[in-house]
Amino acid sequence: MRWIKPSLNNGLAKQLEQQHGISSVAAALLVNRGFTDADLVEKFLSPGLQGLGDPLNVGNMRDAVAMVESALLGQQSILIFGDYDVDGVTSTVFLTHFLRQFGLSPRFVVPKRLSEGYGLSQESLQRALADGKPDLLIAVDCGTSSHAEIAWLREQGIKVLILDHHTSKESLPDDCVLVNPHVHDEDSVPWKNLCSVGLVFKFCHAFLKIMRQNGDALAEQTDLREYLDLVAMGTVADLVPLEGENRILVKQGLKRLQRCRRPGICALMEVAGISLGDDIAPFDIGFKLGPRINASGRLSDAELPIQLLLNDDWNRCNEAARALDSYNKERQDIERAITESAEQHVESRYTDDLGLVLHESEWHAGVVGIVASRISRKFHRPALILGSDADGQLKGSGRSIEGVDLVEVLKQCSDSIVQWGGHPMAVGLSVESARVDELRAAFNQVLKNNFPEGLPESTIRIDAVVGCSDLTEQLLEELECLAPYGQGNPEPVFMLEQVTLQNVYPLGNSHFKFQMCRPGCPYPLEGVAWGLGHKKPEAGTSVDILAKYHWHAWRGRRGPRLTMLDWR
Repeated sequence: MRWIKPSLNNGLAKQLEQQHGISSVAAALLVNRGFTDADLVEKFLSPGLQGLGDPLNVGNMRDAVAMVESALLGQQSILIFGDYDVDGVTSTVFLTHFLRQFGLSPRFVVPKRLSEGYGLSQESLQRALADGKPDLLIAVDCGTSSHAEIAWLREQGIKVLILDHHTSKESLPDDCVLVNPHVHDEDSVPWKNLCSVGLVFKFCHAFLKIMRQNGDALAEQTDLREYLDLVAMGTVADLVPLEGENRILVKQGLKRLQRCRRPGICALMEVAGISLGDDIAPFDIGFKLGPRINASGRLSDAELPIQLLLNDDWNRCNEAARALDSYNKERQDIERAITESAEQHVESRYTDDLGLVLHESEWHAGVVGIVASRISRKFHRPALILGSDADGQLKGSGRSIEGVDLVEVLKQCSDSIVQWGGHPMAVGLSVESARVDELRAAFNQVLKNNFPEGLPESTIRIDAVVGCSDLTEQLLEELECLAPYGQGNPEPVFMLEQVTLQNVYPLGNSHFKFQMCRPGCPYPLEGVAWGLGHKKPEAGTSVDILAKYHWHAWRGRRGPRLTMLDWR
């Protein structure tokens, strides 16, 4: 990887250091992340709920509240149509539970991923309406692109409200209320990048605000903070930028998760190996809780995690959590086998391709997105992974690398694709089996045309150059103030120059551990290097290293640790 050092405004960093009483390292981190104003720094370091904007200022929010208020007054039937990922699941749970508090009895439906695909498909809507037509359908985490499906629902006499954060390649749906900041709000609003569970929070906040203005006693008693655990889980898992209101909601939601009061989440934590009271970080959501919620939707039906999170009975929650854990283990086994097979495809057939288009009809479509991420990272190339041949079509997912916009690439390959959509770094697509080779050729040709000098090289950005003496517990406490880390606010990467590693020894087949002395500290600093076992340095060698610095908890004890990313 190419290392990119920061260029620091030392004068501004010194000013922030003095104004806020922080270390020079923390001040440098803030400056390098664009916090050049004392007020901005204060808001960033203290992200409280009072920093949230007025929910009634969100585009179309007043109309959305009026629609649900009308349903409440008329005791109309409501169907909540969600999605099978963590954002869709938590959105569905949040809204279902919230409306139940006000005496409504909403049904919920989520599409079956393998047979119905994503969103408001005709197949999933026919199933959803089999038990009767609702007066109002609320779509969460989908619907912005469903022009034909919304028109069909309106023909059935069903009112439609959409709370969604996806963009549309086609015309927007008509004759419905659409709340989507990417469609109706300015780029500068702090709620611009909310995912769907964040928009559900804004909707419920707006609903409570209007109901309280109308003197509703139940609205006065309702505390939205009880739902922040769900908001944090959906927001982190959906990989939206942890900036603006997302940062506030996740910061407060992680505190709620640590004090876990929702039986379903407590049961999920137990099977994931998280002890109640442990510090909860985005990592725990992204790699422990989120995958277990996702696993059911990937392999079967996302109704199970929704029922888990809505249930108050501990025994039933424990049973559901164990079932999700079992699904997750099955998902891991399937994913591992497909990844190994995909790697063999690359190494035996496609070593010279700029972009990787890999397929087997027996590959499970529910996990190809994870495989695409692994293949793209390992080979540092955009990757499209296709599987599950049904009706002559392959369904798949694509993942990209920094500097390559998959949306722009696929626009130029669209003649070879049945259906596709997504974001610059991740897409979903369907391809006719007979046209995979055609897509592979077109995909590579577009990449060659767009990048005649080759794909952008792998880089790693350094946040600060530090010495061993800077690695103190005070710095760790300051780094916790800069958290939560994730998209838009990555965990800092530090460079240490000419350090000598001690006790370097292998950890399994692919990793190694090491120790490093710190001036003035009687015990060495522990470190680990995941996936770098193939290039382990010799103990006693002077090296430059890139690493993250954080607390490491193990069996009730915690201490400082370095996680090495690269060395030279």
